[in-house]
Amino acid sequence: MVRKCVKIADRIIGDGYPCFIIAEIGINHNGSVTLAKKMIDIAVTTGCDAVKFQKRTVDIVYTKEELAKERKSVFGNTNGDLKRGLEFGEEEYREIDEYCKKKGIMWFASCWDENSVDFMEKFDIPCYKIASASLTDDNLLKHTRSKGKPIMLSTGMSTMEQIRHAVAVLGEDNLIILHCTSTYPSNSEETNLRVIETFRKEFSCPIGYSGHERGVTPSVLAAALGAAVVERHITTDRTNWGSDQAASLEMAGLYHLVRDIRQTPDLLGDGVKVVYPREIPIIEKLRRVKG
Repeated sequence: MVRKCVKIADRIIGDGYPCFIIAEIGINHNGSVTLAKKMIDIAVTTGCDAVKFQKRTVDIVYTKEELAKERKSVFGNTNGDLKRGLEFGEEEYREIDEYCKKKGIMWFASCWDENSVDFMEKFDIPCYKIASASLTDDNLLKHTRSKGKPIMLSTGMSTMEQIRHAVAVLGEDNLIILHCTSTYPSNSEETNLRVIETFRKEFSCPIGYSGHERGVTPSVLAAALGAAVVERHITTDRTNWGSDQAASLEMAGLYHLVRDIRQTPDLLGDGVKVVYPREIPIIEKLRRVKG
């Protein structure tokens, strides 16, 4: 199968190109731009290609009943208080946009509703992400596609039939499909990395991986299986308050993730068995019969 590549800003994503590594800040900023900037710094220092946020119009994404549910947090006593407290507005995103430009790292967002997509157009972000929860929302898929930018589609909690339908709605041009399991954190038996191979056989666009596991091994294995994109949640401290913190990487973990993924192509090699120059002195020293 001839696999299409996708260009995001100045980066080409696809087979034969370096894995595109996304540090997902998401809502781990806990409503603080200062904390968000610290995570941007972590992503830059460790060599990530991009950082990603999440954007919701709270009163559209959630029902009144859901927002009224009791949920104590630093923002108040209801789920609505929490959701609104975690949302950045234009002022905060202007500051984030300027900071990312200053640091030389691209940023974009998962938009959970059409209004949020329109909001993000103010910043001319290079691409969009469709969250797993939104995969079955045809109107959102079509609205996001109407912006003419590359799209990453996350596939957690979705059947193959649902994924095929979403891909049919979006089209495979300028699309990247991410294997994902929507448990936080994911257990080993839920990770199912061979789905990457399944996707690579069925779809002609780049395939990636959005991981929620503990540690870095599954994400590195995903790159070895051909993932052109790897996305992981990051945090300054996994003990911070918040639902995504336990499935996130701190700076040391992110450093090892990026380092190991960057080494993966060299480790895999080209499959041609050769005798390397550094082996020749060992032959002379150890091989009794030199055939």
